[in-house]
Amino acid sequence: MGKSAAQRAAKHGPQAGLPRPGTPGAPAGPGTPGPQGKSSPGLVVIAGVVTTLFLFWYLHLLVLGQLTQLADGLAMPDSMVFGYGEDHLSALRAAMDADALGQLSYVHKTAGVLFPLIFGLTWLLIIGLNTQRRTLRWVLFSAPILFVVADLWENIAIDNALGAAELSGGDAALACTLTVSRWILLALSLAASVVAVFTRRVGRPPEPLAKDEG
Repeated sequence: MGKSAAQRAAKHGPQAGLPRPGTPGAPAGPGTPGPQGKSSPGLVVIAGVVTTLFLFWYLHLLVLGQLTQLADGLAMPDSMVFGYGEDHLSALRAAMDADALGQLSYVHKTAGVLFPLIFGLTWLLIIGLNTQRRTLRWVLFSAPILFVVADLWENIAIDNALGAAELSGGDAALACTLTVSRWILLALSLAASVVAVFTRRVGRPPEPLAKDEG
């Protein structure tokens, strides 16, 4: 006749009365994956990356590309990686009517706001989850934070330059500087996330070797 759990515990110690790991009712050990095996921050990162990619495609490849049809084929300032001059903005002002300029301003206030905000939050989360050293973390944080600021400011600068009664060289220079800066900061943000993931993998302690089963 088998002994009860209380009898086993009295004879062999408290641990003897507990079910063996892996059996029903057994407590999970320190390394045993529980029902929270999937990390919720990881799911948030995946959702953020997917949303960011969609918004990038929608804003830069779809909507801004369609707006060129309303500007006699002239490229929108936001998509010009290497910048533009006052002549390009003057040509846009002449080619786009009030409705076309209103559509561009609406894009800046909708997708033009959502893209940098979601990108910035997602990349801050990626860097924060993968960087252990506080100093390095804040250095890497600076790229996506500055990108968000430059992108939102660029939207305002372009709308002001195209919608002003008279285009000035200062407005054109500010808009161009912000456009080039946002593309540079976008690239730096991507590089910062790669550095964060790489440094985490390099600094990860080696896994213990499994004991040979005899």
